[in-house]
Amino acid sequence: MEFFTDEVMRELLAETIGPAGLVDGKWKNLDTRHPGSREGDYIDWLTIRDLAQSVRDDVARIRRHPLVPLDIAVYGYIYDVRTGRLAEVPSA
Repeated sequence: MEFFTDEVMRELLAETIGPAGLVDGKWKNLDTRHPGSREGDYIDWLTIRDLAQSVRDDVARIRRHPLVPLDIAVYGYIYDVRTGRLAEVPSA
């Protein structure tokens, strides 16, 4: 969810519900046979602008949750899907 923004998703879906892909570094609709809709404007697509910040936010939310005891350790990691490695986000 870090390769595009909510705005990009909304514009792509307004044009067509067909597949999209990166063309010359920009997201483009690849098949416009299916009409789009502005209904995508009302969805929070949960895109990620800053991966480390997203992990910090998630860890903070989990730590504050009333069902998570204060003595439970919570850590944040970024998983690299290409290598299978975990990288700890120390500030999380």
